[in-house]
Amino acid sequence: MAEVHGVAGEWARVKGMVAGLWPLFLGVFACGFSLAMAFFLSLAVGGVLLICSLSFISWSLFKGLRHVERFFKGARGEEKVSGILKNLPSTYHVFNDFLAGPLHVDHVVAGPAGVFAIETKYWRGRVTIEDGHILLDGQLPARSPLAQVLKEAQLVKAQLAKIGDWKGAVTPVLVFASDTFDATIAELQGAVIINSSHLRKSFDTQRIVIPQPELDRLIRLMENNQ
Repeated sequence: MAEVHGVAGEWARVKGMVAGLWPLFLGVFACGFSLAMAFFLSLAVGGVLLICSLSFISWSLFKGLRHVERFFKGARGEEKVSGILKNLPSTYHVFNDFLAGPLHVDHVVAGPAGVFAIETKYWRGRVTIEDGHILLDGQLPARSPLAQVLKEAQLVKAQLAKIGDWKGAVTPVLVFASDTFDATIAELQGAVIINSSHLRKSFDTQRIVIPQPELDRLIRLMENNQ
């Protein structure tokens, strides 16, 4: 089994909680301000502000919890993919939530066959590739996952060069944890697009891109980056 570093989905949950619920704290602050206004200045004005604040709290709680759920769903996808990667041969190391510049990359895998930056998506709809674009139920997503994983691979490569003068390639891999990618596996603009059910099989290779001494040095660098 591969050696796993870090906790899958941890950053997604933290980010989801902060991004989803910060308006709620703003509403609570506004509610306290309204009560102070009613007590010290004007009961009528304070009362109106209080009603508005309570309405905002209700709205932000509803929207915030839906936002948090989306991030938590993504975290569950990352946990699933991490569990699959854990079953790779012992010569591989899996780094969850790898910090590369300003971003946390879902998974970075390093082994004899190379270094791979993995972005996980837990999309429920049908995923296809048409005219060089990744579509969800026939529509362009709000944010291109292909552009995202290509950027993450570049950031991982830059981070490894920064911390250890490592000049090897980093392969971008876009994994659909929901296994809804029609083609199962494909290559697009240098990135591998794949369903999680075929992820382990794709690493079943005898290719040696990184000699063992260099791989050992690289792993030590990546461990210090966690």
